[in-house]
Amino acid sequence: MKEDFHMEQTPSTTGKTTIAPEVLLTIARLNTLSVPGVARLSSAPADVNQIFSKNPQEGVKISVDHGVVYADIYVVLAKDVNVREVGRAIQQKVSRAISEMLGMEVGKINVHVEDIDYSVEA
Repeated sequence: MKEDFHMEQTPSTTGKTTIAPEVLLTIARLNTLSVPGVARLSSAPADVNQIFSKNPQEGVKISVDHGVVYADIYVVLAKDVNVREVGRAIQQKVSRAISEMLGMEVGKINVHVEDIDYSVEA
């Protein structure tokens, strides 16, 4: 995800809007962390591209294919939460934020629950 993404403009406007890949990551991270029951992001599995990234433990992987956003989000949840409900809430909140804030189509938001933190209250 090294390239910037371009949004379509209506014929009445001039110029273009460019969105840096970090914007997608920030939106996904902040919206995930705002869901009740999420203790923190977990480390995403490393791959070759992440070895060279500035923060390989960001907990979010995003790709864009033909203008459609796909995300894998790795989380640690608080104890005593309904895992299914929290996962769905993350998917809905991140998808809605990307759609509404950026006007981009969202393909899939995959939530990976990596652990439960028993020291954190929901």
